[in-house]
Parts: sequence; C-alpha cells; structure tokens
Amino acid sequence: MGLQYYHILAMLPIPKVYARTGFEERSGLAAGSRRAAISVRPHVSRSGRPGPTERGADPAPARLRPLGRQRARTATIPGTMSDDLVPPAMAGIDIPYRVVRTAIAGSAEESAALQGIAVSSLLRTIVVRRGEADYVFVLVPAGRRFDWPKLRAHLGVRQLSLPDADEARAATGYERYAITPFGATHAWPVIVDATILEHKTVAIGGGARGVNIHLAPADLVHVLDAAVVDVSQPDEKRPG
Repeated sequence: MGLQYYHILAMLPIPKVYARTGFEERSGLAAGSRRAAISVRPHVSRSGRPGPTERGADPAPARLRPLGRQRARTATIPGTMSDDLVPPAMAGIDIPYRVVRTAIAGSAEESAALQGIAVSSLLRTIVVRRGEADYVFVLVPAGRRFDWPKLRAHLGVRQLSLPDADEARAATGYERYAITPFGATHAWPVIVDATILEHKTVAIGGGARGVNIHLAPADLVHVLDAAVVDVSQPDEKRPG
C-alpha cells in the first residue's frame, strides 16, 4: 500500500513557480537561467490547491536587457550621472546641473541655438584686473556688456583693466574662450550681473570649448559665493 501511494504521488503534476531574483540575464549564463528573471504567479484553485499556471503553459520569455551601465548621450548628460562624464572643472561641485556638449560655435547666437536656450541665458566669464596680481571674475549675459563705471563703483577702485590671453591663463588656468570660475587655479571673487536672476536656467562655460554647464542662477550664485550686482547695460550694436 505504501509503495503504491508514493508511486501515485510521483505521477502528479508539479506546478512551475519561478521566483524573481532581481538579476537580469547576462550572455553566457547556463541554460535555463533565463527563468530567474521571470516572475510567474501560480494559479490557485478555489479549493486552495495549487494548479497549473494561469495560461496552462510556460510563460513567454521576458524581454531581457544586458546588465551594465548605460552610456549617456553625449549631447546632454546629467552632471551627476557618472564621475567619468563630469568635466574636471566641475569636480566636487555638489549642486544640480547638466553638462551640454556642442560643436564649437562661432557666435553667441549659434551657441544658444546649439544648446536650445535663449541668447540672454548664456553667461560670458570676463577676467578683470583690479590691481597687481589681483583679479575678479565678472559674469555677464550675452547681449549685454559690463559697465565700467558701475564695476569701478562696486569695487571701490579708480582703475580696472583686462589682462591679455597669457596673463588670463596664468591667473585662471584656462585658455581664452574657455575661462570659467569653476575649477580655476585661484578662487578669485565672482561678480554676476543681476539680470541673470530673470532666467530659470543659465549656461556657463565648463572649462573647454564646446562644454557648457546648465544650472539655476540661484545655485550658481550660492556655490560661487558670488556678489549679485547691476554691472551691465544692453550691448547696442553700432550700425554698419
């Protein structure tokens, strides 16, 4: 009697239940391991006894994706996605921002178009000499120019000047057209024109041509400990 009982049990169908492990299939895994990533809910009859799966057959294999870090698009990269993609200028900068890489533009209008933002959202970083081996960064939106009398009044000096490319590189560590307060070799004081607060997002250079940092003006002011001052006026183009 006992042997017959066990023989009958051996012939009963066993429901197939696969647990979700949370791992996705890698190429080269042993046969049958695909089911580790598939969740199948067994059918339970009203009597409470487990039966066949809901459809009565093995479910279709789930669409599996290879493991590994996904490569971000090079045009627009979240700055905090991967340290490998963060420009050296932004190393250690703990604020929300995006890195936008474009072709090298020939004008502010072209640069804005490539980045998909308004021209007035582009910030130019200007190095100004206020004394012997003493400089300040002045951030002014494209389409405006900083006003020398306003800047002198704010700094309390009579004379200001612009260094040449070699002097600017020695003071900041950056080549002309790639200068930014971020990652400069010396933390010179930063002055930002008050008009930048009119924008939700502004763009500033990321330390290399074609590399741009998009961030909120308030975050820019905070992280650079910048002074917000009215130091600009519209850049009216002369006819001809």
